[in-house]
Amino acid sequence: MNKNNDAFNNSKIKVPFFVPSITTSDRNIILKTLKQPLLTDGPNLREFEKSFAAFTGAKYAIGVTNATSALHLTLRSIGLGKGDEVIIPDETFVATANAVLLTGATPILSDIEKDGYNISLNSIEKNITSKTKAILPVHIAGKACNIKEIKKLANSNELIVIEDCAHAIGCKVNKKHVGTFGLAGCFSFYPTKNITTIEGGMVITNSKKIANDIMISRNHGLTRSLSQRFTKGKPWDYDVIHPGYNYRMDEIRAALGNNQLKRIKKLNSLRKKTCLYYNSKLKNIVGIKTPTLSKLEDDVNHLYMIRIEKEYGISRDNLFFKLQKLGIRTSLHYKPLHEFSAYKKLTKHYDSLINSQKLYSEIISLPLFPDITKRQQDYVIHCIANK
Repeated sequence: MNKNNDAFNNSKIKVPFFVPSITTSDRNIILKTLKQPLLTDGPNLREFEKSFAAFTGAKYAIGVTNATSALHLTLRSIGLGKGDEVIIPDETFVATANAVLLTGATPILSDIEKDGYNISLNSIEKNITSKTKAILPVHIAGKACNIKEIKKLANSNELIVIEDCAHAIGCKVNKKHVGTFGLAGCFSFYPTKNITTIEGGMVITNSKKIANDIMISRNHGLTRSLSQRFTKGKPWDYDVIHPGYNYRMDEIRAALGNNQLKRIKKLNSLRKKTCLYYNSKLKNIVGIKTPTLSKLEDDVNHLYMIRIEKEYGISRDNLFFKLQKLGIRTSLHYKPLHEFSAYKKLTKHYDSLINSQKLYSEIISLPLFPDITKRQQDYVIHCIANK
């Protein structure tokens, strides 16, 4: 614990919240890419998209700047607009709501399950109206939500399902990768995710129409990509069929992502091992509610979150400050959307949000990263046990 890897250069931090897994191989592939004459929208991106599609079992994968742009482009591609409603969980990062709002549609907040972190099927059903066009469930913390039942509910109401898979790279339900149950799935490669491109995202889909629309929209609405323009005909001979965005992924990030994807199983395995160890040591502490972990592929352990109940003796906030004082960084995932000023005005809900509100008062995320040591974990566990 002597080596300080704190992202914010605090020398008192003994256990950082997260440390990215960047290997010598990752660094070498970045340096190699920097020698290429084409640094964006090139062969590395095509290879990463091909590999990611194969990994998830999807027909198409489209690389973009981040998961927010992935969600935005996907929701835009289904024709959402003003007056439409999209059901999302109250317990999620703000990007989920923002992507809906960028289309002009209204996010409808649903409660979470009483004993979990994912969106409640019952709450979704209560929030369906004549204006509902889509359901956007999130696989929180890398744990698959009840996606099969959500898909059935959507089908019975003629609704589209778009999956927010930002936490869920490698997550499968009955050997089927999340993101392939709905019309499309959107992934994040932010530094804390199970693999990283530093910033980056990916859309997967089995719909050629959706894939084509996203590929065009990520590149200003141009009908030809950069490589297409300079390998055949005149490079200025293209059309713009609708206004688009500059949401392309560059070659450096694509190369890093493809290299990290090669070891995703190992990275996920290390996360699972870490979470299971936390559970084994924390589960018998009075007032600490540990998560229900799965040894199957339906949980890729993006986050390790515990609940601090009143029997513990001190509040979640007091535990946060205590751990911080002892050199342990923790976080919270997430402040529910209905608590934010903007979303009090821009979102709606037709059901109680009691479970997400209660979770918010109790939850705390502990340090979790692939190379965390047993010594670091034991220190965290000791500090929680000896309050």
